[in-house]
Amino acid sequence: MKIISWNVNGIRAAEKKGFLDYMKKENPDIMCLQETKAHVDQLSDSLKNIPGYTSYFVLGDKKGYSGVAIYTKIQPKDVTIGCGEPRFDTEGRIIAAEYDDFILYNIYYPNGGRGPDRVQYKLEFYDHMLAIWEDLRTKGKKLILTGDFNTAHKEIDLARPKENSKNTGFLPEERAWLDKIASMGYVDIFRNFNQEPEWYSYWDQVTRARDRNVGWRIDYFWVTPDVVPMVTAAPIRMEILGSDHCPIELHLK
Repeated sequence: MKIISWNVNGIRAAEKKGFLDYMKKENPDIMCLQETKAHVDQLSDSLKNIPGYTSYFVLGDKKGYSGVAIYTKIQPKDVTIGCGEPRFDTEGRIIAAEYDDFILYNIYYPNGGRGPDRVQYKLEFYDHMLAIWEDLRTKGKKLILTGDFNTAHKEIDLARPKENSKNTGFLPEERAWLDKIASMGYVDIFRNFNQEPEWYSYWDQVTRARDRNVGWRIDYFWVTPDVVPMVTAAPIRMEILGSDHCPIELHLK
């Protein structure tokens, strides 16, 4: 099974850049998108009805902002939209699909870039989701958590850690939350396969940072320990263009 996660920075923009051809070529079993930035009535039939897939779209109240989607070849047992907390759900950031062997959470986590209040909102969002996941773990559920977490975990995960130590996305309190989930047993599965630097998933477009690979690894697959034996690969596809992020993948046996 191949699961792909990609912040497309606008699904309609991605369509113009060849997203449908990419889907046909890569042929994932499950495709998770973040930052779709469009309501369903704004999408083409081609995007809503990709042959062989069932699609689910989650949009926030504000048009042109946030949004997540799942395309899946495998029919989920259940699909959950949102987290039950209105102040988070109005932004359209969360969708979960339950399959026979795991529950997949596809989330576009908040960006803390608009000041301290937004950083606090982001941290509260993190904690709210963690409480949900921990409850599911007590019920014996295997979890796969993917999406744009909007935080680089360790210094190896961004090109310029010292310069960004006081910027959101690499603040100590943001990184501490990733330390916390790691200590609770959640696994950043990419690092099980690759300990090398200079592997990133996001680059600033304004400064043309991708040309110099001055990037951030802020898109992840985190899995519970019982999922780790199922994973055969977790590549980052830095060569794939079409967004300021690149796709990441999870291969399961």
